[in-house]
Amino acid sequence: MKWEEIVKRFKDEWVFIGVTEVDEDFNLKVGDVIAHSKDKEEIYRRLLELRPKRFSIEYKGKIPEDLAVVL
Repeated sequence: MKWEEIVKRFKDEWVFIGVTEVDEDFNLKVGDVIAHSKDKEEIYRRLLELRPKRFSIEYKGKIPEDLAVVL
């Protein structure tokens, strides 16, 4: 699924994506949606179950003010 489709389809959800194509800056272009949920813990559980080699976890909504992001 193309990135633009993922953004439209999974608004306000966490999305666990198997990455199949990135651009020259390593931004996701195409991927397979493995799971999606409003609950990020559900996404993390799926990640631990499957442990794919190339993946991305994205949140497609307004970032909550009390959420800290670690890169």
